[in-house]
Amino acid sequence: MKFDTIIDRRGTHSSKWDGMEKIYGVSPEDGLSMWVADTDFRPPKCVGDALQGMIDHGVFGYFSDETDYRAAICWWMKNRHGWSFDPKAIFTTHGLVNAVGICLEAYTAPDDGVVIFTPVYHAFARIISASGRKVVECPLVDNNGRYEMDFAAYDAKMTGKETMLILCSPHNPGGRVWTRGELEAVVAFAIRHDLTLVCDEIHHDVVFDGAKHTAMPLIEGVTDRLVMLTAPSKTFNIAGAYTGNAIIEDPDLHQKFAARMSALSLSPNSFGLVATTAAYSPEGAEWVDSLVAYIAENKRIFDEGINAIPGLKSMHLEATYLAWVDFAGTGMSMSEISERVAKVARIATNQGPTFGTGGEVHLRFNIGTQRSRIQEAVSRMQAAFGDLQ
Repeated sequence: MKFDTIIDRRGTHSSKWDGMEKIYGVSPEDGLSMWVADTDFRPPKCVGDALQGMIDHGVFGYFSDETDYRAAICWWMKNRHGWSFDPKAIFTTHGLVNAVGICLEAYTAPDDGVVIFTPVYHAFARIISASGRKVVECPLVDNNGRYEMDFAAYDAKMTGKETMLILCSPHNPGGRVWTRGELEAVVAFAIRHDLTLVCDEIHHDVVFDGAKHTAMPLIEGVTDRLVMLTAPSKTFNIAGAYTGNAIIEDPDLHQKFAARMSALSLSPNSFGLVATTAAYSPEGAEWVDSLVAYIAENKRIFDEGINAIPGLKSMHLEATYLAWVDFAGTGMSMSEISERVAKVARIATNQGPTFGTGGEVHLRFNIGTQRSRIQEAVSRMQAAFGDLQ
């Protein structure tokens, strides 16, 4: 578990490293890539060994019998998140954004409203709009650096045309781990407005000391409207396998999702199935524990350094490896902020406005990388904003 080892991803068709110059003007030759939400770590040895076994065998035909794969998912969810369910409830999709797209087709109609709590993962709004549905933004409240929900305000926004709510739990980009009470309030809101609840828990394995993640299916009264989305991609850095899971226990919701999967003729790839089966194991669990401890120290170093810059505030992370930095205190425009970060600090980051209302003067930094790069990023940011100190 040598997380400090620098792995050069340049020239490997990496979106994160090979794509940043085109989008942000940051050269991979001297720039730091802190945007796309994958890490710069190799997955645990058990994953590499399983994939190497496929390579050594040398025949890559159609995959049969997902029994071990489904059992591994059930084992992981029970042992890491306290949730047990029938393995037949699992659908495997081409990643979780694909799963959201299927949900939109299965459970909503064109022009329906789809609720999201902003700022939130930018792909939600993109795919809602692309499907011909309406994005309904319910802004989170920044209460002294901690996002909270305001259901009185959200109730007032509802028109009756909304049919779905997409929740990010833990929250991306703010790193909030919603409490059980907050999740109960989300479910009550969904019931009041008769919303199908799609819960994206892709970041639920990277949770830091002091926070307790509660899997949404453990909330009473939610099963008959819940689509639970999970994936090993962010946890184990295997996003390129495009293997996500929609776990649907309600028979009616299950049947509707199955119908769309059948119509699209979707089935998983064998590499993703093998990698997931290997990752969701005791060896994978041990690796994740070490990963979380490593990222926690990255978080401490990054927050300490960024918060020392007048006008900048890094939101306290309870989960994820995505730091959300507020630049409002600088009084600068978003264009000036971006110019300093990309051109002076030479760091590629995600732009806050793409996350919706509440992200106007924020940037998202991926701290799931080697410690030396975190230290370098802090040094560059302090230099780029040195005139504020």
